[in-house]
Amino acid sequence: MSSLKVGVFVDAENIKFNGGYQLRYDILRRFAARAGGTLLRLNTYLAFDQQRAEEDSDYQKKSSTYLKTVRDFGWKIIVKEVRRFTDDEGNTTTKANADLDLAVDAMLQAENLDLVLLVTGDGDFLQVVSALQNRGCRVELLGFKNVSKQLQQQVDAFYRGYLIPDLLPITQEPRNEWGEPGSWVRGICTKWFSEKGYGFIRFIKTISPNLWITDPRDTDSPYVSVFCHANELTDGLSPDEMRNRENILEFRLGKSEMDNGLVATQVRLVYAPNH
Repeated sequence: MSSLKVGVFVDAENIKFNGGYQLRYDILRRFAARAGGTLLRLNTYLAFDQQRAEEDSDYQKKSSTYLKTVRDFGWKIIVKEVRRFTDDEGNTTTKANADLDLAVDAMLQAENLDLVLLVTGDGDFLQVVSALQNRGCRVELLGFKNVSKQLQQQVDAFYRGYLIPDLLPITQEPRNEWGEPGSWVRGICTKWFSEKGYGFIRFIKTISPNLWITDPRDTDSPYVSVFCHANELTDGLSPDEMRNRENILEFRLGKSEMDNGLVATQVRLVYAPNH
């Protein structure tokens, strides 16, 4: 086992409203420990609306079940109670900001950590990242959409959550077997030949410590490259959009009739930075 000591800090409310709704905490834990490190801290900062819970028993029950499920996966839950503010015009807004708590905890607990994984997209953590790095920690970032560009550039590695196998469920396939023929996966287009009407999409087949080996031809790489024909682009997805490597594609894996390899079918766009 690796001697790497790892801490994970999840800004759950930011993630929930920025593409990470239904994030699976068991898979996130597995991803954080992919290099065999010891998970010393697993903190997630969740909001709870006490007033709503008193008025809505269904919300109370679902919240309680969800918190217990996350706790069962070994996470420490820091609950931030939703607060309501009314302005001079009588408009009420709600807020459950855990930024300060997360920042303070990360700084204090980093003394015993080698690697910190931040799960957020909030650029307010930029100074926290710099401070952690100056203390000798490697800082990695995982987010979905609306992730601060500055934050992406400051961290030591950034991972787009959509691409991590099974981290988000495939809504139309509750028992999806990621990476197997017939399953749904998410990836990016690495090559597109407009004049020929086809290209290649790369996806991560398994959670691995070798995510830096991006060439699927390398036997140690966890990536797989699949053929995609323009006829398989759906929902108004244009060939031009295939040329942008930041666009996240979701597609079903099919078997090639020619060489028994894999092909991408029913390809659709699930995330584009400019949309």
